[in-house]
Amino acid sequence: MVSLRGSIVAIVTPMAAGVAPETALDEAALTRLVEFHVEAGTDGIVAVGTTGESATLTEQEHVRTIQCIVRAAAGRIPVIAGTGANSTHEAIRLTREAQELGADACLLVTPYYNKPTQEGLYLHHKAVAEAVDIPQILYNVPGRTACDMLPETVVRLAVVPNIVGIKEATGDVARVAAIRAGAGADFVLLSGDDETACDFMLAGGQGVISVTANVAPRKMHELCVAALAGDETRARALDAELQPLHRDLFAEANPIPVKWAVAQMGLIDAGIRLPLTWLASQHEPKVRAAMRHAGIE
Repeated sequence: MVSLRGSIVAIVTPMAAGVAPETALDEAALTRLVEFHVEAGTDGIVAVGTTGESATLTEQEHVRTIQCIVRAAAGRIPVIAGTGANSTHEAIRLTREAQELGADACLLVTPYYNKPTQEGLYLHHKAVAEAVDIPQILYNVPGRTACDMLPETVVRLAVVPNIVGIKEATGDVARVAAIRAGAGADFVLLSGDDETACDFMLAGGQGVISVTANVAPRKMHELCVAALAGDETRARALDAELQPLHRDLFAEANPIPVKWAVAQMGLIDAGIRLPLTWLASQHEPKVRAAMRHAGIE
């Protein structure tokens, strides 16, 4: 299995300028973004996650975006395809398509909106893993899904051979020890919360799937290197420079602020899909200040 550790960017999906129901995807900009991350030392890419606006893309666009990122990465860094869904059959279909496109692993969010029980979560993820033999990472983000996969359910799923890890986005660092104790040393623990990611890694996690890495990829990579090496002093110093970004990239719903920031860097056009809108002007100064605090102009 490829290495799934360090700073893994939850990459934005570039679109043509504008705010509309069907803003056109910009594959040329996406290819440039992948190159930007490879050169900056980013350790992996999540394609079409929450930050990649998976909820507003058609299935054809979803698959096409994965294909574009896999092609641009060209095996230089791992590509993890977001293939979760709130119906098990759809998750299986997307996961199978991602495998056929050459993704290295898949990230599967807990089914959202329909609020399955813990047994339902177990059976859902087990069914996807048994149907498609690609490495799979669970994704727990109850703030988005209204569904919290508890550590004991994660431990049950860790027994399934190709369920290899979890993106834990609750911000509850205590879950690192709880999951590690039951799932074992080989199970990959990735933070899904930039604000607490440094603590998460110092507590034994292996990395972070990061929104901040879209804007400060080199510094996020260096933070992960330090934390994973146990260099707490350097890790916390780097994290202090990034904390305003961790916070203010959520001034409005993700990915609104991060797309604005990446556009300010000249990497993408100012395009986003409804019902998301462009960043409100009153938030621009604090996001820009957070960028400057991190050394990004």
